[in-house]
Amino acid sequence: MSLDAIVGAIRTFPGVTRKKAIQEIVGSLSTKSFPYVAASEGEDAAAIEYGDDYILFAADGIMESLVDSDPYYAGYFAVLVNVNDIAAMGGRPLAMVDVLSISKNKVCSRILKGMSDAVMKFNVPIVGGHTHPDCKHNSISISIIGTVPKKDIVLSCKAKDNDDIVFVMDLDGFYPDGLKYAWDTTSRKDSSYVRAQMEMMSTVASKHLVHSAKDMSNPGCIGTLGMMLESSMKGGTVDVDRIPAPEGADITQWILSYQGCGFVFACPPENSSEVIRLFGTVGCTGAVVGKIDDTMKLKVSLNGESKVLFDFEKDIITGCSPKKKSTRP
Repeated sequence: MSLDAIVGAIRTFPGVTRKKAIQEIVGSLSTKSFPYVAASEGEDAAAIEYGDDYILFAADGIMESLVDSDPYYAGYFAVLVNVNDIAAMGGRPLAMVDVLSISKNKVCSRILKGMSDAVMKFNVPIVGGHTHPDCKHNSISISIIGTVPKKDIVLSCKAKDNDDIVFVMDLDGFYPDGLKYAWDTTSRKDSSYVRAQMEMMSTVASKHLVHSAKDMSNPGCIGTLGMMLESSMKGGTVDVDRIPAPEGADITQWILSYQGCGFVFACPPENSSEVIRLFGTVGCTGAVVGKIDDTMKLKVSLNGESKVLFDFEKDIITGCSPKKKSTRP
């Protein structure tokens, strides 16, 4: 696969391009007049003042195509993506609520089975929500709350020049039938194992080892890095050859894949090896894959060749950059 092909695949990937709509919504719903909102747009979860802690608040809706093709995984991933959003901020999840729309009882039962399995896997309860029993479509959305000590919160917008770019991923997984870009690393593993992986983010946060982090979501590993750089108003270079990957993986498919357990870090160079070591104790593989810089351009390199993937002076992924205004965390 050529570098041009990789760049083209990322720039046109729906997991990346569909994020652009966020900008208009955020622009219509400003939080500037609410001083207790410590962080919002550009983050995996909002941070709300609550004593010595922040309440972390996030929500995700599952795409209609996944609900139609595999309702079990739609329910399972609806929980997983929310748990990952809280973990990415250094937090611990507390509880969830759901909004379930039903047109076919058989589909609904499979969604509920996926949700139930994930609730037990990650030990985070669904405590309420809302049901639409007479819809023309099936859908599932979940919202989650968690907490993090104020001193430990990890934000997307705090990457610094000369930070290492560290990717950490669980390479022991599989692609479920029909889900080409969903790398499942959790459903077949013991619950204590996957909870330890999520808890490791809290450990890294409490040790103040990283400046910034995001969980690897629908844009894939490099696309997720792009969102972090856009939020931080930074640039950087990623060496594709350094990205951890399963043996024999199709590199383009892998780069675009949602990771069941995967995180992007902007890390002080002196801390990178410790972050990688800590995640190694819970079955994850990490590597320094590049460097943060002040160019506002995300570049990718392969076999000594380098190309600009996103120029944030003109390109938009989400359009969210909290660094354009004052943030307190």
